[in-house]
Amino acid sequence: MDKKIVIVGLGLIGGSMAKAFKEYTDYTVCGIDTDKNVLKSAVECGAIDKIGNNEDIKSADIIYLCLYPKADIDFVNSHADLIPSNCIVTDTCGIKSEICAHLPIIAKEHGFTFIGGHPMAGKEKNGFYASEAELFSGASYIIVPCGAPRKAIDLLTVISVKLGFGGTVITTPEHHDRMIAFTSQLPHVLACAYVMSPCCKEHVGYSAGSYRDVSRVANINEKLWTELFTDNKKSLVKELDILINNITDIKNAVENCDDNLLRELLKKGRLIKEGLGE
Repeated sequence: MDKKIVIVGLGLIGGSMAKAFKEYTDYTVCGIDTDKNVLKSAVECGAIDKIGNNEDIKSADIIYLCLYPKADIDFVNSHADLIPSNCIVTDTCGIKSEICAHLPIIAKEHGFTFIGGHPMAGKEKNGFYASEAELFSGASYIIVPCGAPRKAIDLLTVISVKLGFGGTVITTPEHHDRMIAFTSQLPHVLACAYVMSPCCKEHVGYSAGSYRDVSRVANINEKLWTELFTDNKKSLVKELDILINNITDIKNAVENCDDNLLRELLKKGRLIKEGLGE
């Protein structure tokens, strides 16, 4: 059954969503973006069927918000009167408490459905020109229902499978943000802090897999991640405190030449990782 999909923001995630919809479904895809060159490229390469407008919003079956958190909220606020009652609005933001504090209320006031969403996929490069239909292959798709009806949740689940996702996780905004602080935000903090060492500029010839693994996500969109970090400050600061304490314990063991303690700390990390089967 054909559906009209409106994607707001054709960056890496929005562009990849559009390309995946065109590659794996027969849905009509309309794209909205402030960059006219991106819109032109998206039409020319077949990522979208047309440039979206207010009339497309009025007839949309699903609207995917692929902007920064505050921009997503602003877009819905300014277009809420156009969104039909049978439409599902969902987002792709990396934090949920802030989003879910606003958009379900707007949805209820205007009669449409909002469901939080988070595709757990990405790459070091940003923007539409880095987007690809296969970005979500095997990835996890997180759904935050926010009180939405089961039928709407099931529809997004079915669509996620069509787009190549490997599975879905249904959770609350609070638990989502707690886990994302650990699995996504903390590694980005660590990578940025790591490459700030003066030694980083001289790493060539001295580095291999360990350097690449730890530093990879330091290629960061600082504007986006600043917003994500501060919107999730409670959970992120808690994870930072845990990391700093663990690093301090190892530092003190090294500084004091306490081999027994150091071995125990390193062994503890190894056993945790092995216990996960990874």
